[in-house]
Amino acid sequence: MDKGKIIFLNGVTSSGKTSIVEAMQNYSEPFFYVVANDLFENTIGDKHLQTDYWKYLSEAIILMYHTAKLFSDHGKNVLIDGILVERPELNPHYDRVQDIFDGYPLDIVEVYCPLDLCRKRNIERGDRREDQSDEQNKIMSQHIRYSFSVDTSLNTPEECAEMIITSLFKKQ
Repeated sequence: MDKGKIIFLNGVTSSGKTSIVEAMQNYSEPFFYVVANDLFENTIGDKHLQTDYWKYLSEAIILMYHTAKLFSDHGKNVLIDGILVERPELNPHYDRVQDIFDGYPLDIVEVYCPLDLCRKRNIERGDRREDQSDEQNKIMSQHIRYSFSVDTSLNTPEECAEMIITSLFKKQ
C-alpha cells in the first residue's frame, strides 16, 4: 500500500491555516484527515498545561507527528495544522520533523499572512491574544524548505486550497 501524502501547513496563529484545512476538506478528492496543534493541546489537562505548558505541549506535538505517520502508513492523506517553533523542548524542531518523516511523502506549505492582519484577526477571533502571532513569529523555525507558499492576505482560503492541491497533487 502506498503511503498517504502528508501536508504540513505551517504558519503563526490567525495566518489562515485552519480555514485552508476546512476548504481542503470540502474537496471529494483528495480526501484528508487532519491533525492539529490545537486538537492535541486539548488532550492535555489544564493542570499540566498550567504547570509546564511547553513540556507537555511539546510531547503532544511529537505524538501528533507520529499520528500523522500512522494515517499515512494506512494510505490516508493527512493535513497537519501547526507551527514549527524553536523551543528548548523541541530543538531542533524542524530537524526533528525531517527525521520523524524521513521516507514519508511530506510537503511543508508556508501559510503566510502579514503580522498586522494576524493581529486584527486575533482581536476579531477573541480566543487569541492580540500579539500571539508576533510572539510565535519570533520563535518560528528558520530556513524551512517549503514545497509551496500561500498568502492569505491575497487569496481566500478556497483559492489557497486549490493552489495547494493543484501544486502538490495535480502536477504528478
